[in-house]
Amino acid sequence: MTLKPIHVIGGGMAGSEASWQIAQAGVPVILHEMRGTRGTEAHQTDKLAELVCSNSFRSDDHTSNAVGVLHEEMRRANGLIISTAKVHQVPAGSALAVDREGFAEAVTAKLEAHPLVTIVREEVAGIPPQDWDSVIVATGPLTSIALAEAVRAHTGETDLAFFDAIAPIVYVDSVDMSKAWRQSRYDKAGPGGDTAAYINCPMTQEEYNRFLDALIAAPKTEFKDWEKNTPYFEGCLPIEVMAERGRETLRFGPMKPIGLTNAHNPAVKAYAVVQLRQDNALGTLWNMVGFQTKLKHGAQAEIFRMIPGLEKAEFARLGGIHRNTFLNSPKLLDRQLRMKTMPRLRFAGQVTGVEGYVESAAMGLLAGRLAAAERLGRRLEAPPATTAMGALVNHITGGHLAAGQTFQPMNVNFGLFPDIEDYSKTGPDGKRLRGKDKGKSKKMAQAIRALEDFDVWLAGEVLVAAE
Repeated sequence: MTLKPIHVIGGGMAGSEASWQIAQAGVPVILHEMRGTRGTEAHQTDKLAELVCSNSFRSDDHTSNAVGVLHEEMRRANGLIISTAKVHQVPAGSALAVDREGFAEAVTAKLEAHPLVTIVREEVAGIPPQDWDSVIVATGPLTSIALAEAVRAHTGETDLAFFDAIAPIVYVDSVDMSKAWRQSRYDKAGPGGDTAAYINCPMTQEEYNRFLDALIAAPKTEFKDWEKNTPYFEGCLPIEVMAERGRETLRFGPMKPIGLTNAHNPAVKAYAVVQLRQDNALGTLWNMVGFQTKLKHGAQAEIFRMIPGLEKAEFARLGGIHRNTFLNSPKLLDRQLRMKTMPRLRFAGQVTGVEGYVESAAMGLLAGRLAAAERLGRRLEAPPATTAMGALVNHITGGHLAAGQTFQPMNVNFGLFPDIEDYSKTGPDGKRLRGKDKGKSKKMAQAIRALEDFDVWLAGEVLVAAE
């Protein structure tokens, strides 16, 4: 039997993962990617799965961290993005970070080599034609204006949009290591055993205050009229916006000094610390952690060179800002990730209102499996809400934290999971756990439950025939 292809629009995290899952299920897929014929405000290449804002997939700990649980679920589902990330991993403490170029090249090569994947370089500038009876729209937060307007015209809904900012990248050989030092927070070892995965630049109180004043006073990017009412995503605020919220905000955020000891002067605790994380496998490029910004480029170079150790910093890329677009998913999508008013269209990735590379890829993985099962005549439901993947689906399709009027993009977190009572409330000494210890015990129980339930879902996935 010859199967009709499924069309995937967009070759980012979600679209690449969806295409892989469809092809691995034995269904042909046509992946439409406009980069190569038309660029975006944030991408620099035409490679599939190009990382833009950061090279980090965040924590890889699946024992008590929600994003680590999502990593593990994707591994168990033979995810392309997570397996490729592991191969192209660079040191980042307990986080999973990758060499951007190597990662994107590998994902592109794997999809180009798959016999059931056809890659077409073109912009889909509207609602896909009727003969495309199964489509996954995975265009990400930078959905082309033509396609976004077509979807809006069909649904009558106003797009939910906000700004996302990009952090600068520094050439490591321009960092003054007589002032900076290598150390992971609390000397915590990463997956490769490295306890010194970050470069740390310390500040005294006086240096911090001078830096803060310059940051607040510096010229910022001016927004176009149509952008001015667009809010920021709280999980990726520009550094200067955080600074404007209070003088201590940065010291309790990306510049917190806790868990770090200055190797050049162990007796003196830094007032604030700027961290850099390796960005490529060669270790030549490092990004400024949490330093996404909308400062004008000239001001960035001047102000960031006020940081001890970065006085002569050379930048491979300065920070920037772009507008992201999201659907009002609780009103528009069902639990199959289909548009309620046009079920032949599924949506996946950040355009649905999940935030982050991992979450985006996870929704691509799920959308691909759902679409492939449908094409093969099987009935497949989304994973249960007790799993990380299921909790995200529950959020974006109208779960306990999402409503059509108040919906906001969300990273995966244990607050999206159903509560759990069956966990240890006492320690090894028999005393009742309190505070952080109690919280960690609960998260560990939620993580165990999530992976057990995900395994059950995977095992039953291919056994449920269509009614």
